[in-house]
Amino acid sequence: MPHKKSVNWPDLMMLGVECQQAIALRLLRLSRGGAHVHRESRLMVSEKMKAGMDAGLKLAGGASPQSVLKTYRTKVRANIRRLSK
Repeated sequence: MPHKKSVNWPDLMMLGVECQQAIALRLLRLSRGGAHVHRESRLMVSEKMKAGMDAGLKLAGGASPQSVLKTYRTKVRANIRRLSK
């Protein structure tokens, strides 16, 4: 019987909470306007595209969903720290 790979539900729920924090901080930053808005907008899109491609490649390579989730949480928390400054 093949090993079933799954995610840790509390980690998944925390990702949801952390994503909401990052979204709120990013919206606040964008709403202020200024020269950084275009850079932040481009960064937001390029980060999501890269993260999606990286996740797909990891999963295709046999990585567990939990390892992909851990990577996403690390990146989201880094964004929260950056956007909180």
